[in-house]
Amino acid sequence: MHRRRWWLIALLLVVALVGAACGDDDDDDAAGQDDGTETTVAGPPEFEAGTTMAAIQQKGKLVVGVKFDQPGFGLKNPTTNEIEGFDVEIAKLIAVGIFGGTVDDLGDKVEFVETVSAVREPSIVDGKVDIVVATYTINDTRKQVVDFAGPYFTAEQDIMVKADDDSIESVEDLNGKKVCSAQGSTSLKNLQEKAPQADLSIQFRTYSECAQALGDGRVQAVSTDNTILAGLVADSDGAYKLVGAPFSDEPYGIGHKKGDEDFREFLNNRLEEIFESGEWEDAFERTLGSESRFELETPDTPTVDRYTSGAPAATTTTAAP
Repeated sequence: MHRRRWWLIALLLVVALVGAACGDDDDDDAAGQDDGTETTVAGPPEFEAGTTMAAIQQKGKLVVGVKFDQPGFGLKNPTTNEIEGFDVEIAKLIAVGIFGGTVDDLGDKVEFVETVSAVREPSIVDGKVDIVVATYTINDTRKQVVDFAGPYFTAEQDIMVKADDDSIESVEDLNGKKVCSAQGSTSLKNLQEKAPQADLSIQFRTYSECAQALGDGRVQAVSTDNTILAGLVADSDGAYKLVGAPFSDEPYGIGHKKGDEDFREFLNNRLEEIFESGEWEDAFERTLGSESRFELETPDTPTVDRYTSGAPAATTTTAAP
C-alpha cells in the first residue's frame, strides 16, 4: 500500500517537472528568446479616421512626385526602369511609417510620378500626388501655395562648367555669360540676385537638358544645387567639373497640400524617427555617400522646422521662385 502511494507521488512529480519545462519553452517562445533567430516586424499603425494618413493607408498606395533625371536623388534607371536615389529612399521610409513593416515589405505601395521643377506645386494642389520629394527647396514663396515637412537635407547652390574652363571661379563671374537652370527652380531667383547681368534666357524643364546645352556650347555654365551638379559631373566622363563656389543654402523639404497640419506633423515626426534610427544615414551612404560613385561626405542631419502654416495665397500661380 505504501509502495503504491510512493509510486503515485513519484509519477506526479515527473509530470509536474515535464509540464514546467514545457511551460518554460512556451514562455521563451512568446518572449522571442532574444537569440537573434526571430525578427518582429511592426504591423500597420492606426490613424484617426479622416486623416490623410488613414486615407493613404486605405487606398493602399502613397503617390510620390520625384524627378526622373537627377542622378543620386531621383533617376529612372534606363536598364531596370527602377526609380533610384536619395529622395526615393526618403519617400520609401515615409511610406513605411504609414504601412508598417520595412522597406522590403512595401511592394507596390509606393507609386513614383515624374514631377519636374515647374510642376511641383500644381501637382500637389491638383491632388496628382500625395507628397513631393524632389530636391524641393523650402522657401516663403512656395509656402504660400503648399506646406513643407522637413528639411530632410540641405544643399548649396554651385556652378558647373566644362572641365577646361577656368574663367568662372565665383557666381560674380557669371555676369555677361549664358547660364542655364531649370524652369520653376529657386536657382533662377538666386542667379538673378547674385549675378544680375547673367544671360538666363536659356531654360529647360530638366537639368539634364541644361547639361546638354553646356556640352554643345549653347551656355557657358549650369547653376543649381551642388548635389545635383555632382551627379551630372559624375555622369559626364570628365567633360564637366564643379566650380566649388557655393553661394546659397537650399533646404530640401517634403511638399504636401497646404493646411494639412496633421499630415505635416506626421511627416515631421517620421523624419525625426528616420534621423534618430540611422536609416537616414544609411540611405545617404547608399545613394550619395561613400558607398556610391558620388562619394560625398555624409553631413549631419538637419533640424526639422515645425513652422505654423499661414493662410493660403489668393492664387496658385507659380512664378519661377
